Amino acid sequence: MSDNLRLTGKEYDITSLGEALIDFTETGISPSGMRLFEQNPGGAPANLICAASRLGAKTAFIGKVGGDMHGRFLQETLKEAGVDIRGMVTAEDIFTTMAFVTLDGGEREFSFARKPGADAQLTEHELNFEILDNTAVLHIGSLSLTDEPARTATYTAVKRAKEAGAIISYDPNYRAPVWSSRKESVLRMREPLHLVDIMKLSDEETELLSGYSDPERAAMELSNRGISIVAVTLGKSGALVCCNGECRMISGYDISVVDTTGAGDAFWGGFLYQLLKSGNPLKLVNLDAATSFARFANATAAICVRRRGGIPSMPTLQEVMSLTP
Repeated sequence: MSDNLRLTGKEYDITSLGEALIDFTETGISPSGMRLFEQNPGGAPANLICAASRLGAKTAFIGKVGGDMHGRFLQETLKEAGVDIRGMVTAEDIFTTMAFVTLDGGEREFSFARKPGADAQLTEHELNFEILDNTAVLHIGSLSLTDEPARTATYTAVKRAKEAGAIISYDPNYRAPVWSSRKESVLRMREPLHLVDIMKLSDEETELLSGYSDPERAAMELSNRGISIVAVTLGKSGALVCCNGECRMISGYDISVVDTTGAGDAFWGGFLYQLLKSGNPLKLVNLDAATSFARFANATAAICVRRRGGIPSMPTLQEVMSLTP
């Protein structure tokens, strides 16, 4: 659990909005030959906010879970990680969203139980505006854009936080099974770009978000649309960062991968933590500073992939510092 040291003048350094769900991760075979799955707390926005909290940021989460054993487990998990969960709504009539995750050499394949899931049923009337008015960064993903009413709630939250001066952070986190078609996913994932200040995407998402598969060309395209900082995660190769029209590669770590679940969330949680810790307004962050943030973020992700699961794998500040020069 973090000490929750405030990095900014706001009550919350980072607020994350979106899905908190259960990842049932494949763990082996039972004596009778059946596959075994382990209950892990996850969901990209929940992973990220726990990563930032464990590093020391003052954090909050806005989302919806079911009034069931899984929802209670998620609430306790975030609370134990030091996250303010006053914005976490409980639905008594909808089950907590679940994702079944199979692993092949550390890489994942997802199958979702979400028809509907509680995360997609968050309404704009359930948003905690006190939190949104008092956060330095609001982070969103794209799973909250798949269905109503969560889509409208997400845009309402973004506009409210932006009006209060928050930086809007975005990670599209593409999951094909939750979309009706690739065409719809492209449309919905690109819709919020004009509201976004900083974003992270993976090398698998570059074409979906920009029209270009090449990471540098994609990052430049997104930068040209007015996004101040664009980071593209590249797996073992590290990351590419684009800031003010300039791009730079930052090498990753050569380590043994156990589970890549949450790696991108750990990266971006570390990056946002360093951005806020710097104390610099976004407009004054240059490529050298963004590179420094990404090195720290790579170390955060490197520790994450050594462990199983999303939230349980997020490292402490001391662990990250042990990897960085």
